[in-house]
Amino acid sequence: MADRLTLPDTLKTTTLFQSTPLHLDSGATLSPVQVAFETYGTLNADKSNAVLIAHALTGDQFVASPHPITGKPGWWDRIIGPGRLIDTDRLFVICSNVLGGCMGTTGPSSLNPATGIAFGLDFPVITIRDMVRVQMGLVDDLGIDRLQAVIGGSMGGMQVLEWLATYPDRLHSAVALATAARHTAQNIAFHEVGRQAIMADPNWQGGGYYADGDSPLKGLSVARMTAHITYLSEDALTRKFGRNLQSRDAPTFGFDADFQVESYLRHQGSRFVERFDANSYLYITRAMDYLDVADEHGGRLADAFRRAAHVRCCVMSFSSDWLYPTSENKAIVHALNAAGVPVSFAEIQSDHGHDAFLLDVPGMDSMLKGFMTAAAKARGLRL
Repeated sequence: MADRLTLPDTLKTTTLFQSTPLHLDSGATLSPVQVAFETYGTLNADKSNAVLIAHALTGDQFVASPHPITGKPGWWDRIIGPGRLIDTDRLFVICSNVLGGCMGTTGPSSLNPATGIAFGLDFPVITIRDMVRVQMGLVDDLGIDRLQAVIGGSMGGMQVLEWLATYPDRLHSAVALATAARHTAQNIAFHEVGRQAIMADPNWQGGGYYADGDSPLKGLSVARMTAHITYLSEDALTRKFGRNLQSRDAPTFGFDADFQVESYLRHQGSRFVERFDANSYLYITRAMDYLDVADEHGGRLADAFRRAAHVRCCVMSFSSDWLYPTSENKAIVHALNAAGVPVSFAEIQSDHGHDAFLLDVPGMDSMLKGFMTAAAKARGLRL
């Protein structure tokens, strides 16, 4: 396995914020900003059929096409495509790698134009709203005045909420899955464990590991293992692994992976480091921790959504999700209601935990299809 993340030459990118810099919430600026993105389907003549998909923490722009590094299908491939739930025969789907990412969009592994070497920790700290500002720049670059929908789960759902708060005039509808309007202390705590695992790896070198190619793979692997536990449920882990031993009949009385669940987590960690950058993990988790959509509105989430009363919204939670539980999603729904925003809500029954929004869950599919069809009909689109 290579220590450095090597990107393919075939990434689709565009360069934004060249004449006018991107102003970040931290007060810093970035210019230019490269954005890597994928599109599916064809933009219609009046550019009214565009749907933006916002990815989660460990996702990327390859939502419905094979990943160029791992070769795996897109992370929402079963939902997006010709004749599928989000039908690319009728819709133009956009998905971009977030600001701070490591799959072609400007981030800590990108070259700093001021120095000619990778930013490392010279990259400014970013927020979810900064990510959305870059998405808005991409939408403008594509000449799209109003998105038919913006859709995202987990961190992608956080981006959806920032779209509703910051650019509601550019939306017709919005779907937020398994998300929250701000991180709890427990959410922040799990992220901090992951960040400390990375920073404790000797190869991290204060974030300056790009020069010699020895990346902090062990620390990043442990960070991924820790986070992955939060994406699952106890029922799912018990059903899949229980206390079953891994390829042995008895314990070794050592510290090898005796249990199947241990082997599974180690595998998740080792595969993750093939496609992700450690510093990007630090920056993106920090952006999620800083999220508080209500903060600039006197702490009232409803006030953040006052300008979105014309946007049709859908919010879904999952019964076994303890990372962003139903109570967090209901708080979003109550705020949207208080702001006069039309919103549909359902708690979907699933024992898959937080990751349910990525999996084959019929209840989610049924509600998403119904909402997308109704939203399109309200705008005069045929889906």
